[in-house]
Amino acid sequence: MYQVGIVTLSDKGAKGERQDLSGPKIQELLPDDRYEVVSYRILPDDQPAIEKELCRLADEEHCALVLTTGGTGFSMRDVTPEATIAVCDRMANGIADAIRNYSMTITPRAMFSRAVSGIRKKTLIINLPGSPKAVKESLEYIIDALEHGIEIMTGEAGNCAR
Repeated sequence: MYQVGIVTLSDKGAKGERQDLSGPKIQELLPDDRYEVVSYRILPDDQPAIEKELCRLADEEHCALVLTTGGTGFSMRDVTPEATIAVCDRMANGIADAIRNYSMTITPRAMFSRAVSGIRKKTLIINLPGSPKAVKESLEYIIDALEHGIEIMTGEAGNCAR
């Protein structure tokens, strides 16, 4: 059972002006026999606050997986990728690339995603899109492969070779 942190990035959501549908969608899609959500927060699009929360989830909560939603577009307030890069020890570009490539088969607007994925210690951090529809498409695409990546990262599995 892997512990998971979910962080929704939305100025309006943090102020209570918009209901968060994407964070709960993530929780709904995670297989509850393999993943336990131990933290769910809505934060404004503020890089220092995002960095602090990602560090808390990795360093204090010891989450194996942190999924963010929102803040990955072209708006000047969209700083989730920058916050993620700032706290990660190593990047895991293949995950964000896979999501983007798959999403391009659904909408050409996927090219505007600046989402990234990376590793902080033994925590995998993945930026997901902000809309519930895109969260569903993205997470359903990667969820089956994620467990193996987490096993490699945490040392539960020896290597990726078959």
